[in-house]
Amino acid sequence: MSYIILAILFILSGFFMKYSDDLFDVNHDLKFATVLGVICGLASGVAAIYDVGAAYIFIAIPIGNFLALKIDGAHHIVTLIVFILICLAFGIPQLSLVILLICILGTLADEVGHELIDTVTQNKFLNLFFEYRFVLKIVLCLLAICGAFSIWTFVCFLLFEISYVIAGICFEKFN
Repeated sequence: MSYIILAILFILSGFFMKYSDDLFDVNHDLKFATVLGVICGLASGVAAIYDVGAAYIFIAIPIGNFLALKIDGAHHIVTLIVFILICLAFGIPQLSLVILLICILGTLADEVGHELIDTVTQNKFLNLFFEYRFVLKIVLCLLAICGAFSIWTFVCFLLFEISYVIAGICFEKFN
């Protein structure tokens, strides 16, 4: 798969993940949130079947969110079902359980830190660090440098993160 297509899949996944979640959390619009969640699940699933790094990332994110008790709506379940069905139908690359566990722990640390940091400290650096979920970014950068997957996959993850933030800005502006 071309890295351009992989980048587009990461961008779509990040944007629709955030927009879907905001639609549900803020507007209580389950129907549209679910439709956008399906697009997110499709993009994530296709990326995961074609790229080992994407598989690590897109498997770790829902598991980490589940462990952090952040799967809080039917739209999340539908998104996850679409993702799982694509992965089961087409298969995912061979994964190392150690690397997957590292990615899951990075996601879990980000989600727990994101929820709790304001109650623990007023340190601006730590608040920004967990507000923008830098644990997983650092973990994935180190894994890419060590050769667990392509550095390009890490760049695609940064595009995912940027599109996630842009979706939040768009949601606030247009809703």
